[in-house]
Amino acid sequence: MASLNQVSLLGNLCADVETRSFQNGGSVANFRLATNESWKDKNTGERKERVEYHSIAIFNEGLVRVASEYLRKGSKVFVQGKLQTRKWQDQQGNDRYSTEVVLQGFDAKLVMLDGAPGGGSTSNTGGDWQQNAPADDLDDSIPF
Repeated sequence: MASLNQVSLLGNLCADVETRSFQNGGSVANFRLATNESWKDKNTGERKERVEYHSIAIFNEGLVRVASEYLRKGSKVFVQGKLQTRKWQDQQGNDRYSTEVVLQGFDAKLVMLDGAPGGGSTSNTGGDWQQNAPADDLDDSIPF
């Protein structure tokens, strides 16, 4: 039986993107994404809210470039990647674990929902950066 490891999140950046380069020439972009949910308490009628924070690591070169150039604290984004847990040791030698959403490979997705500076909406799928034309630039002679 096949399995699936896919995570889709829609939220806001908690801080600016941090980018690091590796000795082999690759790079990684890291940021924290806040997602929230709200509901009305059935017993009290009070409005409740819960915020979750997610660690995002981007290894796709095209997405790293876009994230570091255009994303800032508060930016609204949609990300789709895979959940990965890595093991590391702290300064005392204790084993620690970190779980993060990793965007790597052709199926990684990053969609900027605030739009790029200068107008138009932007999206990025699998490293192919594209800028969509504003709606008023579309051809009006579409036959349907």
